[in-house]
Amino acid sequence: MPEDSIDHIDFDELNKRAISQPLVKHIYTADPSAHVFNGKIYIYPSHDVDAGDAFDDLGSHFAMEDYHVLSMDSPTSEAVDNGLALHVNDVPWAAKQMWAPDAAEKDGKYYLFFPAKDHEGIFKIGVAVSDSPVGPFTPQSEAIKNSFSIDPAVFKDDDGSYYMYFGGIWGGQLQRWRTGKFNADQPESPVAFLPEENEPALCPKVAKLTDDLLEFAEDVKDVLITDENGQPLLQGDTDRRFFEASWLHKYNGKYYFSYSTGDTHYLCYAIGDNPYGPFKYAGRILEPVVGWTSHHSICAFENKWYLFYHDSSLSKGVTHLRSVKVTELIHDENGFIKTIKPYND
Repeated sequence: MPEDSIDHIDFDELNKRAISQPLVKHIYTADPSAHVFNGKIYIYPSHDVDAGDAFDDLGSHFAMEDYHVLSMDSPTSEAVDNGLALHVNDVPWAAKQMWAPDAAEKDGKYYLFFPAKDHEGIFKIGVAVSDSPVGPFTPQSEAIKNSFSIDPAVFKDDDGSYYMYFGGIWGGQLQRWRTGKFNADQPESPVAFLPEENEPALCPKVAKLTDDLLEFAEDVKDVLITDENGQPLLQGDTDRRFFEASWLHKYNGKYYFSYSTGDTHYLCYAIGDNPYGPFKYAGRILEPVVGWTSHHSICAFENKWYLFYHDSSLSKGVTHLRSVKVTELIHDENGFIKTIKPYND
Protein backbone atom coordinates (compact mmCIF):
# COMPACT_ATOMS: atom_id res chain seq x y z
CA MET A 1 0.00 0.00 0.00
CA PRO A 2 1.47 3.39 -0.91
CA GLU A 3 2.25 5.29 2.26
CA ASP A 4 3.59 8.73 2.96
CA SER A 5 7.23 8.78 3.97
CA ILE A 6 7.89 8.94 7.71
CA ASP A 7 11.60 9.69 7.36
CA HIS A 8 11.06 13.32 8.32
CA ILE A 9 9.23 12.54 11.58
CA ASP A 10 11.00 13.03 14.90
CA PHE A 11 9.05 10.50 16.94
CA ASP A 12 10.32 11.76 20.27
CA GLU A 13 8.97 15.17 19.37
CA LEU A 14 5.77 13.72 17.93
CA ASN A 15 5.05 11.82 21.12
CA LYS A 16 5.48 15.01 23.11
CA ARG A 17 2.88 16.67 20.87
CA ALA A 18 0.45 13.74 21.04
CA ILE A 19 -2.78 14.52 22.87
CA SER A 20 -2.64 11.11 24.56
CA GLN A 21 -0.18 8.31 25.19
CA PRO A 22 -0.49 4.55 24.56
CA LEU A 23 -2.61 2.81 27.18
CA VAL A 24 -0.18 -0.12 27.24
CA LYS A 25 3.36 -0.38 25.91
CA HIS A 26 4.35 -4.01 26.53
CA ILE A 27 2.29 -5.24 23.57
CA TYR A 28 0.94 -3.56 20.45
CA THR A 29 -2.82 -3.04 20.37
CA ALA A 30 -5.20 -1.56 17.83
CA ASP A 31 -8.85 -1.21 16.77
CA PRO A 32 -10.13 -0.61 20.33
CA SER A 33 -13.77 -1.42 21.07
CA ALA A 34 -14.53 0.10 24.46
CA HIS A 35 -17.51 -0.64 26.70
CA VAL A 36 -18.51 0.06 30.27
CA PHE A 37 -19.58 -3.09 32.10
CA ASN A 38 -20.39 -2.96 35.82
CA GLY A 39 -18.95 0.53 36.15
CA LYS A 40 -15.59 -0.35 34.63
CA ILE A 41 -14.12 0.23 31.17
CA TYR A 42 -13.22 -2.85 29.12
CA ILE A 43 -11.37 -2.46 25.83
CA TYR A 44 -11.37 -5.19 23.18
CA PRO A 45 -8.50 -4.47 20.78
CA SER A 46 -6.64 -6.31 18.07
CA HIS A 47 -3.27 -7.65 19.23
CA ASP A 48 -0.69 -6.56 16.68
CA VAL A 49 2.33 -8.76 16.03
CA ASP A 50 5.23 -8.54 13.62
CA ALA A 51 4.79 -11.78 11.71
CA GLY A 52 7.09 -10.83 8.86
CA ASP A 53 4.38 -11.00 6.21
CA ALA A 54 4.80 -8.94 3.08
CA PHE A 55 3.22 -5.50 2.93
CA ASP A 56 0.33 -5.43 0.48
CA ASP A 57 -3.08 -3.86 -0.05
CA LEU A 58 -4.75 -7.10 1.06
CA GLY A 59 -3.46 -6.47 4.58
CA SER A 60 -1.39 -9.66 4.77
CA HIS A 61 0.99 -7.99 7.23
CA PHE A 62 -1.89 -7.66 9.70
CA ALA A 63 -1.38 -11.23 10.91
CA MET A 64 -2.93 -11.02 14.37
CA GLU A 65 -3.69 -14.38 15.99
CA ASP A 66 -5.20 -13.71 19.42
CA TYR A 67 -6.99 -11.23 21.66
CA HIS A 68 -6.15 -9.62 25.00
CA VAL A 69 -8.75 -7.58 26.91
CA LEU A 70 -7.68 -4.35 28.59
CA SER A 71 -9.51 -2.90 31.58
CA MET A 72 -9.50 0.53 33.25
CA ASP A 73 -11.21 1.88 36.34
CA SER A 74 -11.57 5.24 34.57
CA PRO A 75 -10.32 6.90 31.36
CA THR A 76 -7.38 8.39 33.27
CA SER A 77 -6.38 5.29 35.25
CA GLU A 78 -3.76 2.72 34.33
CA ALA A 79 -4.84 0.09 31.82
CA VAL A 80 -4.49 -3.55 32.82
CA ASP A 81 -3.77 -6.33 30.33
CA ASN A 82 -5.88 -9.28 31.45
CA GLY A 83 -3.96 -11.81 29.37
CA LEU A 84 -4.97 -14.16 26.60
CA ALA A 85 -8.74 -14.13 26.00
CA LEU A 86 -8.99 -16.12 22.76
CA HIS A 87 -6.51 -17.62 20.27
CA VAL A 88 -7.13 -18.50 16.64
CA ASN A 89 -6.05 -22.08 17.35
CA ASP A 90 -9.09 -22.44 19.63
CA VAL A 91 -11.55 -21.50 16.86
CA PRO A 92 -12.40 -24.54 14.70
CA TRP A 93 -13.55 -22.62 11.65
CA ALA A 94 -10.82 -19.93 11.70
CA ALA A 95 -7.39 -20.12 10.07
CA LYS A 96 -5.74 -16.72 10.54
CA GLN A 97 -5.98 -12.93 10.79
CA MET A 98 -7.99 -12.24 13.93
CA TRP A 99 -8.80 -8.64 13.06
CA ALA A 100 -10.79 -5.95 14.88
CA PRO A 101 -13.23 -7.41 17.45
CA ASP A 102 -16.09 -6.13 19.58
CA ALA A 103 -17.98 -7.32 22.65
CA ALA A 104 -21.41 -7.17 24.25
CA GLU A 105 -23.02 -8.19 27.53
CA LYS A 106 -26.42 -9.79 28.06
CA ASP A 107 -27.86 -11.45 31.16
CA GLY A 108 -24.46 -11.76 32.82
CA LYS A 109 -22.80 -13.37 29.80
CA TYR A 110 -20.14 -11.68 27.69
CA TYR A 111 -19.88 -12.12 23.95
CA LEU A 112 -16.75 -11.53 21.89
CA PHE A 113 -17.42 -10.95 18.19
CA PHE A 114 -14.46 -11.30 15.86
CA PRO A 115 -13.55 -11.60 12.18
CA ALA A 116 -11.08 -14.15 10.86
CA LYS A 117 -10.27 -15.84 7.59
CA ASP A 118 -11.65 -19.35 7.36
CA HIS A 119 -9.73 -22.27 5.87
CA GLU A 120 -10.77 -21.12 2.38
CA GLY A 121 -9.30 -17.65 2.90
CA ILE A 122 -12.69 -15.97 3.26
CA PHE A 123 -13.37 -13.54 6.10
CA LYS A 124 -16.30 -14.53 8.32
CA ILE A 125 -17.44 -13.31 11.73
CA GLY A 126 -17.53 -15.53 14.79
CA VAL A 127 -18.69 -15.24 18.37
CA ALA A 128 -17.25 -16.58 21.62
CA VAL A 129 -18.84 -16.53 25.07
CA SER A 130 -17.56 -16.08 28.63
CA ASP A 131 -18.84 -15.54 32.16
CA SER A 132 -16.26 -12.78 32.54
CA PRO A 133 -15.73 -9.60 30.50
CA VAL A 134 -12.03 -10.47 30.25
CA GLY A 135 -12.51 -14.09 29.20
CA PRO A 136 -11.27 -16.62 28.47
CA PHE A 137 -13.91 -16.92 25.75
CA THR A 138 -15.26 -20.18 24.35
CA PRO A 139 -15.92 -19.91 20.61
CA GLN A 140 -18.83 -21.36 18.70
CA SER A 141 -17.79 -24.16 16.37
CA GLU A 142 -18.99 -22.32 13.26
CA ALA A 143 -18.97 -18.73 12.09
CA ILE A 144 -22.22 -16.77 12.25
CA LYS A 145 -24.40 -17.97 9.39
CA ASN A 146 -24.48 -15.51 6.47
CA SER A 147 -21.70 -13.39 8.01
CA PHE A 148 -18.89 -12.05 5.87
CA SER A 149 -16.19 -9.37 5.74
CA ILE A 150 -14.69 -7.73 8.85
CA ASP A 151 -15.00 -5.26 11.73
CA PRO A 152 -18.08 -6.33 13.70
CA ALA A 153 -19.49 -3.67 16.02
CA VAL A 154 -22.45 -4.57 18.22
CA PHE A 155 -24.83 -1.88 19.48
CA LYS A 156 -27.46 -2.39 22.19
CA ASP A 157 -30.44 -0.07 21.74
CA ASP A 158 -32.62 1.24 24.53
CA ASP A 159 -35.30 -1.39 23.84
CA GLY A 160 -32.84 -4.23 24.44
CA SER A 161 -32.31 -5.06 20.77
CA TYR A 162 -28.77 -5.81 19.61
CA TYR A 163 -27.52 -4.91 16.13
CA MET A 164 -24.27 -5.89 14.44
CA TYR A 165 -22.63 -3.49 11.99
CA PHE A 166 -19.78 -4.81 9.86
CA GLY A 167 -17.85 -4.64 6.61
CA GLY A 168 -14.62 -3.37 5.11
CA ILE A 169 -13.41 -2.92 1.56
CA TRP A 170 -10.06 -3.88 -0.03
CA GLY A 171 -8.53 -6.58 2.21
CA GLY A 172 -11.81 -6.78 4.13
CA GLN A 173 -13.38 -8.37 1.02
CA LEU A 174 -16.71 -6.49 1.17
CA GLN A 175 -16.54 -5.78 -2.56
CA ARG A 176 -16.36 -9.52 -3.28
CA TRP A 177 -19.90 -10.01 -1.92
CA ARG A 178 -21.75 -7.61 -4.24
CA THR A 179 -23.70 -10.44 -5.91
CA GLY A 180 -24.62 -12.12 -2.63
CA LYS A 181 -21.91 -14.75 -2.85
CA PHE A 182 -18.12 -14.59 -2.60
CA ASN A 183 -16.32 -13.74 -5.84
CA ALA A 184 -12.92 -15.44 -5.71
CA ASP A 185 -11.69 -14.12 -9.07
CA GLN A 186 -8.53 -11.95 -9.18
CA PRO A 187 -7.50 -13.07 -5.68
CA GLU A 188 -4.43 -10.81 -5.56
CA SER A 189 -6.40 -7.63 -6.29
CA PRO A 190 -7.74 -5.61 -3.34
CA VAL A 191 -9.80 -3.33 -5.57
CA ALA A 192 -11.37 -5.74 -8.06
CA PHE A 193 -15.19 -5.52 -8.06
CA LEU A 194 -15.35 -2.11 -6.40
CA PRO A 195 -17.93 0.30 -7.86
CA GLU A 196 -16.76 2.95 -10.30
CA GLU A 197 -15.89 6.33 -8.82
CA ASN A 198 -19.16 7.90 -10.02
CA GLU A 199 -21.28 5.07 -8.60
CA PRO A 200 -22.70 4.88 -5.05
CA ALA A 201 -20.09 3.73 -2.55
CA LEU A 202 -20.29 0.26 -1.07
CA CYS A 203 -22.35 0.31 2.11
CA PRO A 204 -21.45 -1.11 5.49
CA LYS A 205 -23.87 -3.79 6.66
CA VAL A 206 -26.23 -4.27 9.60
CA ALA A 207 -28.33 -7.10 10.99
CA LYS A 208 -30.28 -7.47 14.21
CA LEU A 209 -29.02 -10.35 16.35
CA THR A 210 -31.06 -13.20 17.77
CA ASP A 211 -31.94 -13.19 21.47
CA ASP A 212 -28.94 -15.41 22.27
CA LEU A 213 -26.62 -13.07 20.30
CA LEU A 214 -25.22 -16.03 18.37
CA GLU A 215 -26.82 -15.53 14.94
CA PHE A 216 -28.43 -12.94 12.68
CA ALA A 217 -32.17 -12.61 13.27
CA GLU A 218 -32.79 -11.19 9.80
CA ASP A 219 -31.32 -10.70 6.36
CA VAL A 220 -28.29 -8.43 6.23
CA LYS A 221 -29.14 -4.86 5.19
CA ASP A 222 -27.17 -1.97 3.71
CA VAL A 223 -26.31 1.00 5.93
CA LEU A 224 -26.78 3.97 3.62
CA ILE A 225 -24.62 7.05 4.19
CA THR A 226 -25.83 10.13 2.35
CA ASP A 227 -24.53 13.59 1.55
CA GLU A 228 -26.16 16.84 2.64
CA ASN A 229 -28.75 16.47 -0.12
CA GLY A 230 -29.78 12.95 0.84
CA GLN A 231 -27.90 11.34 -2.05
CA PRO A 232 -25.67 8.27 -1.48
CA LEU A 233 -21.99 9.09 -1.07
CA LEU A 234 -20.05 8.07 -4.18
CA GLN A 235 -17.16 5.62 -4.32
CA GLY A 236 -14.88 8.37 -5.58
CA ASP A 237 -15.66 10.56 -2.56
CA THR A 238 -12.77 9.02 -0.68
CA ASP A 239 -12.65 11.74 2.00
CA ARG A 240 -16.18 10.77 3.14
CA ARG A 241 -17.17 7.32 1.88
CA PHE A 242 -17.09 4.22 4.06
CA PHE A 243 -14.00 2.01 4.04
CA GLU A 244 -14.10 0.07 7.35
CA ALA A 245 -14.38 0.38 11.16
CA SER A 246 -18.12 0.72 11.81
CA TRP A 247 -19.30 2.00 15.19
CA LEU A 248 -22.66 3.20 16.50
CA HIS A 249 -23.49 5.30 19.53
CA LYS A 250 -26.63 7.13 20.59
CA TYR A 251 -26.69 10.72 21.80
CA ASN A 252 -29.77 12.79 22.66
CA GLY A 253 -32.03 10.35 20.81
CA LYS A 254 -30.01 10.41 17.59
CA TYR A 255 -27.97 7.53 16.17
CA TYR A 256 -24.37 8.30 15.26
CA PHE A 257 -22.75 5.95 12.76
CA SER A 258 -18.97 6.45 12.63
CA TYR A 259 -16.35 4.84 10.45
CA SER A 260 -12.94 5.10 8.80
CA THR A 261 -12.31 6.34 5.26
CA GLY A 262 -9.32 3.98 5.03
CA ASP A 263 -6.92 5.18 2.37
CA THR A 264 -7.60 8.85 3.21
CA HIS A 265 -7.18 8.15 6.94
CA TYR A 266 -10.12 10.07 8.43
CA LEU A 267 -12.58 9.01 11.10
CA CYS A 268 -15.98 10.37 10.03
CA TYR A 269 -19.55 10.20 11.27
CA ALA A 270 -23.10 10.46 10.04
CA ILE A 271 -26.37 10.94 11.95
CA GLY A 272 -29.70 9.13 11.62
CA ASP A 273 -33.03 8.60 13.34
CA ASN A 274 -32.96 4.81 13.74
CA PRO A 275 -30.40 1.97 13.88
CA TYR A 276 -30.82 1.12 10.20
CA GLY A 277 -30.28 4.64 8.88
CA PRO A 278 -30.05 6.29 6.47
CA PHE A 279 -27.29 8.32 8.07
CA LYS A 280 -26.49 11.83 6.86
CA TYR A 281 -22.80 12.70 6.72
CA ALA A 282 -21.98 15.16 9.51
CA GLY A 283 -18.21 15.60 9.61
CA ARG A 284 -14.87 14.31 10.87
CA ILE A 285 -14.17 12.96 14.32
CA LEU A 286 -10.39 12.52 14.06
CA GLU A 287 -7.78 13.86 11.69
CA PRO A 288 -5.16 11.38 10.37
CA VAL A 289 -2.81 9.67 12.81
CA VAL A 290 0.68 8.32 12.16
CA GLY A 291 0.15 4.91 10.56
CA TRP A 292 -2.04 3.87 7.64
CA THR A 293 -5.11 2.71 9.52
CA SER A 294 -7.57 4.59 11.69
CA HIS A 295 -10.07 2.61 13.78
CA HIS A 296 -11.97 3.64 16.87
CA SER A 297 -14.82 3.32 19.32
CA ILE A 298 -16.87 5.82 21.29
CA CYS A 299 -18.28 5.29 24.76
CA ALA A 300 -19.62 7.29 27.68
CA PHE A 301 -18.25 7.13 31.22
CA GLU A 302 -19.69 9.18 34.08
CA ASN A 303 -21.50 11.63 31.77
CA LYS A 304 -18.51 12.30 29.53
CA TRP A 305 -17.81 10.80 26.13
CA TYR A 306 -14.50 9.33 25.02
CA LEU A 307 -12.87 8.39 21.75
CA PHE A 308 -10.69 5.28 21.81
CA TYR A 309 -8.37 5.11 18.80
CA HIS A 310 -4.87 4.02 17.81
CA ASP A 311 -1.74 5.22 16.10
CA SER A 312 1.74 3.90 15.27
CA SER A 313 3.75 6.38 17.33
CA LEU A 314 5.16 3.82 19.78
CA SER A 315 6.53 1.64 16.96
CA LYS A 316 7.87 4.76 15.24
CA GLY A 317 5.57 4.51 12.29
CA VAL A 318 5.27 0.77 11.64
CA THR A 319 1.79 0.53 10.15
CA HIS A 320 0.88 -2.86 11.59
CA LEU A 321 2.31 -2.22 15.08
CA ARG A 322 -0.17 0.15 16.65
CA SER A 323 -1.06 1.37 20.14
CA VAL A 324 -4.46 2.13 21.65
CA LYS A 325 -5.11 5.62 23.02
CA VAL A 326 -8.04 7.54 24.50
CA THR A 327 -9.14 11.18 24.54
CA GLU A 328 -12.30 13.04 25.46
CA LEU A 329 -14.91 13.50 22.73
CA ILE A 330 -17.24 16.48 22.80
CA HIS A 331 -20.67 16.91 21.21
CA ASP A 332 -21.43 20.62 20.74
CA GLU A 333 -24.71 22.35 21.56
CA ASN A 334 -26.14 21.28 18.19
CA GLY A 335 -25.12 17.65 18.59
CA PHE A 336 -22.16 17.77 16.23
CA ILE A 337 -18.86 16.22 17.25
CA LYS A 338 -15.89 18.54 17.60
CA THR A 339 -13.07 17.38 15.30
CA ILE A 340 -10.04 16.11 17.18
CA LYS A 341 -6.41 16.64 16.14
CA PRO A 342 -4.27 13.73 17.43
CA TYR A 343 -1.16 15.90 17.75
CA ASN A 344 -0.80 19.49 18.93
CA ASP A 345 0.73 21.94 16.49
